[in-house]
Amino acid sequence: MGVVYKAEDSRLHRFVALKFLPEELATDPLAIERFKREARAASALNHPHICTIYDIDEHDGRPFIAMELLEGETLKARLAGSPLSTEDLLALGLQMAEALEAAHAKGIVHRDIKPANIFVTGSWQVKILDFGLAKLLEHRRIGEAVGASAVATLGPDKDMLTSPGSTLGTVAYMSPEQARGEEVDSRTDIFSLGVVLYEMATSRQAFTGATSAMVFDSILNRAPQPIGRVNPRVPAELQQIISRTLEKSRHARYQSASQLKSDLQRLKRDSDSSRTAPTSGQAERSVAVLYFENLSRGEEDIYFRDGMTEDIITELSAIKGLRVFPRSAVFAYRDKQTTAPQIGQELSAAYVLEGSLRRAGNRIRITAQLVETRTGHSIWARRFDRTMEDVFAIQDEMAKNIAEALQIMLSEEEKAVIEKVPTANVEAYDYYLRGRQYFHQFRRKGIEAARNMFKRAIEIDPNYARAWAGLSDCHSFLQFYWQPSHENLQQADMASRKALELDPDLAEAHASRGHLLSLLERDEDARHEFEAAIRLNPNLFEAYYFYARSCLIHGQLEEAAKLFEEACRVRPDDCQAPSLLANAYEGMGVDSTIVQAAHRHAVEVIEKHLEMHPDDVRALYLGAQNLCRLGQNQRGLEWAQRALAIDPEDSAVCYNLTCIYAILGKTEEAISSLEKAIACGFGDKKIIMNDPYLNPIRSHPRYIALWKKLSSNDSRV
Repeated sequence: MGVVYKAEDSRLHRFVALKFLPEELATDPLAIERFKREARAASALNHPHICTIYDIDEHDGRPFIAMELLEGETLKARLAGSPLSTEDLLALGLQMAEALEAAHAKGIVHRDIKPANIFVTGSWQVKILDFGLAKLLEHRRIGEAVGASAVATLGPDKDMLTSPGSTLGTVAYMSPEQARGEEVDSRTDIFSLGVVLYEMATSRQAFTGATSAMVFDSILNRAPQPIGRVNPRVPAELQQIISRTLEKSRHARYQSASQLKSDLQRLKRDSDSSRTAPTSGQAERSVAVLYFENLSRGEEDIYFRDGMTEDIITELSAIKGLRVFPRSAVFAYRDKQTTAPQIGQELSAAYVLEGSLRRAGNRIRITAQLVETRTGHSIWARRFDRTMEDVFAIQDEMAKNIAEALQIMLSEEEKAVIEKVPTANVEAYDYYLRGRQYFHQFRRKGIEAARNMFKRAIEIDPNYARAWAGLSDCHSFLQFYWQPSHENLQQADMASRKALELDPDLAEAHASRGHLLSLLERDEDARHEFEAAIRLNPNLFEAYYFYARSCLIHGQLEEAAKLFEEACRVRPDDCQAPSLLANAYEGMGVDSTIVQAAHRHAVEVIEKHLEMHPDDVRALYLGAQNLCRLGQNQRGLEWAQRALAIDPEDSAVCYNLTCIYAILGKTEEAISSLEKAIACGFGDKKIIMNDPYLNPIRSHPRYIALWKKLSSNDSRV
């Protein structure tokens, strides 16, 4: 609420910051009173982590505050979309808690704690700014502890500066009681600080929504996404501390900033001691598994390298005494010329596993080494020269060797999980990995090729649960986009049942079953299966993506958006989820700046993908949609025409071209493209009914006639 200038105090020969009320508010008595109130409140505080107020005065009728000049940036600027390390979070969080402890001791509640009001100096010192919304606590206001002079400093009760029941503060960081317009106390600052700590740990806001009303609903009624699911690197103890600050009931929260400070101090002490302790296996056991280098050089071997690396991540994740970074954290380093210690430092991983893979006929050579980030030294290294049939044994040995090197005693249960192989036959495994690669092309030819790969894997090993789940997914998508038939539904049903029968704890099987059930309109059963999949594997892309698509199709846009955000998190290289996320935002009526940012992000991801896969029609037509929403119409049409030239009879291509034409106001072309999409096999009523991109053409007589015809054809639903 102020314009700030750097100035020199000519009497004391020091630089200060002068905060002026903006000209448009200079004649507003309410704004002036709040401005003065900020100065009075903050001047009553003298603490190293609160910005010092020197004086209040006015110039040419405009009031200003002279305050401590700070060099650095706000916490909001420092976060910049990336979570802080645990070490940095604890260092800054402790200083914030100390500042609030001092303010609350004076009877002052800040009421607007947020990253923009927290300054971080170049020496890594916190300074809390802007006590413009500070309020003298009720019991302090009647002189219980501060005394008449402090009451006089803050002036009379200023709650009347707003109408009864109104709220002050910034919506996303409000406490529940603040959002309800109730009386607040020091515990409201603790909640707001908890929201800030959550954002520091995850780089996401705890409570979001397209409108203020939706944010209020989230604050009052919804729990934020579990921190461990968003950022698995955050220690469990820190997650618990932040969760306690975010309790809806103020009685369940920390009752004072002093209590919060004590818990943060204890955790910081324990964390510092673990970092300074000798590396003996008793220090933090966290590992980032990098994608192995593909020495075979063949493009056809990349799918095998990627699949094997991700399976090693999954196996190591089964070890409870080991914190393993998910695929999403290490994918950005795939095939990058960065050293293991550098990556370990950037990820705050104690150890990094790196290696290489070479295939030649039936022989495979794998080298691997476990590098300690702090020293850069290898604490374990091994070369495996085996036949392809030994690939699962190599993965098992690697997991056990790493546990031994880090002095982790494996339980019998952990050994059983590590030794459990997905299939008894490596040839079936190879076909499965090929199928997974084809499936993510998301075009009819790709889905059909994937179906054939999964079928071949099942022929070799009829007990391969993952292959059955993959087969179910293929039939579900063929049903949805290209070949609506009773046979596809039957095959998807049979395959998903078989996958669950073979492995009831397989997350992929539950995700596939949920996908099929959503097509059958068994929404509650589908939701149960999707949530089971996420519970079993919080980093499974398909679980979030299939679930989000189901919500999008049913018009549940807010839920779809949250799930697409999770899909983007676990597979940041995927170009589908970012586009559909922007689509969901569009339908929700989210602020245009957020929608535009989502479209730009989608284009960035797609452009990177197209560098390696220039003929990916899915990426081309999704990219075309996003470009058109950004006003780059000509480029968008060029991409769409490229997709159509590659696969002119693909119903998904035709349907998405419909959306592009509708976006551009080409109504006749849009309806013709929709007719062609339906003729080529697309005809799901729910997605046509709920897709916001089709809104511009819904009133056209040709569309109305087409919709009536489609609605009468129940077999296409």
